[in-house]
Amino acid sequence: MADSAGKTVLITGAGKGTGRRVAQAFAGRGASLAVNDVSPVNLDETLALIQAAGGQGKAYVEDIAKKIPVQALLNAVLDDFGHIDILVNCAEVEPRKSVLEMDDWDWQRTLDVNLSAAFLLTQSVGRIMKEQGGGVILHVGERAKEPEGRAAYFTSKAGLAALSALAACELSEYGIRVYHLQPDEGGDMVRHILELCS
Repeated sequence: MADSAGKTVLITGAGKGTGRRVAQAFAGRGASLAVNDVSPVNLDETLALIQAAGGQGKAYVEDIAKKIPVQALLNAVLDDFGHIDILVNCAEVEPRKSVLEMDDWDWQRTLDVNLSAAFLLTQSVGRIMKEQGGGVILHVGERAKEPEGRAAYFTSKAGLAALSALAACELSEYGIRVYHLQPDEGGDMVRHILELCS
């Protein structure tokens, strides 16, 4: 199947888990993959899996929780591929500490990665897609089911849902579709992502 041929897909949090599986799936559909993570260690394996699926890709190591690295990431992807058609944002952190035990660094880092990064990506990729005439932005929602000890995580994901909904309204006039995908226990999330991005 090659119904994503000619499309460039940027996937954050692609070093493992959902991000890696999404990269493999898009590679099998003929897309060009720009895979991002904060560490290069796992991206090598992701690239190997992309190639095994018959696709092509390139790794980009940047901390997307900060504006300058986000701009560096997007500039590099545009230099290498010329356009960004789909953004799938899978990056997240999930500290497990109670409200009384959590320090402010864990709290802030969770908000930065899970929410602020999504804003920075939506804004910057949205501007790129506006110039291109459209695109798809998809943010993956909360995957943890047990809230105990995850105050920062669930707070950040609630904000992500609101951000996605508002961005969907604002960007629709430019042909940009914005989704917030809430994983369904027992469902095939990767297949759902592919359907939404088609």
